[in-house]
Amino acid sequence: MFGMGIWELLIVFGIILLLFGSSKLPVLMRNLGRSVVEFKEGMNTTDEESPKNIGK
Repeated sequence: MFGMGIWELLIVFGIILLLFGSSKLPVLMRNLGRSVVEFKEGMNTTDEESPKNIGK
């Protein structure tokens, strides 16, 4: 995954856990998942669906 081995991934996860704490980590991951879903929905909209001239 991303050219990283299992040990590198565990180290990165450990650093993230230390930075954000175990109580905020689920909220962080939930928000990350929502933003990915929102981004994918935005990529799938057509030009007709997106407002072009907002404020005019």
